[in-house]
Amino acid sequence: MTQLADLPTLSRLIREVGLSRFIQGLADTIHADFLRWPQFQKQPRVVNHSPGGVIELMPTSDGHRYAFKYVNGHPGNPAHGLSTVVAFGVLADVETGYPLLLSEMTLATALRTAAVSLLAARALARPGARRMALIGNGAQAEFQALALHWHLGIDEITLHDVDPHATQRLMRNLAPYPSLRLRPCESTAQAVRGADIVTTITADKRRATILTPEMIEPGMHLNAVGGDCPGKTELHADILRQARVVVEYEPQTRVEGEIQQMPADSPVTELWRVLSGEVPGREHAMQLTVFDSVGFALEDFSTLCYVHQQLQRHGLGRELALVPSLQDPKDLFSLTDPERAEHVQGQLPAYTGAQHDAAARHDDALDLDAAPGDCDYGTRRQPAARALC
Repeated sequence: MTQLADLPTLSRLIREVGLSRFIQGLADTIHADFLRWPQFQKQPRVVNHSPGGVIELMPTSDGHRYAFKYVNGHPGNPAHGLSTVVAFGVLADVETGYPLLLSEMTLATALRTAAVSLLAARALARPGARRMALIGNGAQAEFQALALHWHLGIDEITLHDVDPHATQRLMRNLAPYPSLRLRPCESTAQAVRGADIVTTITADKRRATILTPEMIEPGMHLNAVGGDCPGKTELHADILRQARVVVEYEPQTRVEGEIQQMPADSPVTELWRVLSGEVPGREHAMQLTVFDSVGFALEDFSTLCYVHQQLQRHGLGRELALVPSLQDPKDLFSLTDPERAEHVQGQLPAYTGAQHDAAARHDDALDLDAAPGDCDYGTRRQPAARALC
């Protein structure tokens, strides 16, 4: 059986874990997986463009688990009462090919994007950063604000959006957090003035210049989150020319990120190299740093692993008969026979791969050897007959 994490389930899980702890745990898991970067099969996402938006598939594997995410981006959807971004994802066992988890990823994507922004800001922003400008106050803005407030010490955020109702909603939602000071601004230039960190997270599918060179101050760190497909940018190219630019996966970001405006040999550094300590993040206090964030499949892999682990720990989610469980694995036709189908539905496979055999002997023991980035971190080992639940 496959475990299902629908939106009500994930919402309940976040409440039980606590939003702050959930974001921190997710950031830790993503960080640990970035440190395993060479183990992952990497490729740019598979993209289908249309006049109104984009639909993408984001696959990756570490050889033990496989994951993909389906996600869209349709900026015109809110005018029709629909979300700009919706997503779902699958986590599967590589050895058998069986899906372990089918999960909503709309809310989860907002959480993982905030977690990655947190990791980048920790590595690239000046120590002691306290003030952030948040340009674009849409559906992901609250998560960005709280992640850096709780876990980086940001205590003042200036806000700007072309839609004042979005800013008003954001301020209402963050009102229960009095230690976070919020100040709406009439322009981007006003919002970014004096900021330590600037996060741009706008949705328009076009080449935009949300930030221009005259707005930039020495020592700023920019989390450029909104530009994530060809023809969609937020930063003036002259900003990139003067900055230390960090990306997730260079072949993908060259096509989709802010650096699509730059020559193919413009210098960039991949985030995993910074997080591993192989290269420095910020080199001096007055340096301008840019995290050109487009979203990469490894981050969704980490998210699905973390959700799967937390569902098991908290006893949430339900089993979904997504793939057949047959007494005779070759007798798929039996599912068309009402009498025989009743006997084969809902039964778990007896064998789920040799890699689980050792785990079957220790199903009551906590896996203390797993690292935070491992899918099995913090979970109880399951016997082979139950490993695909």
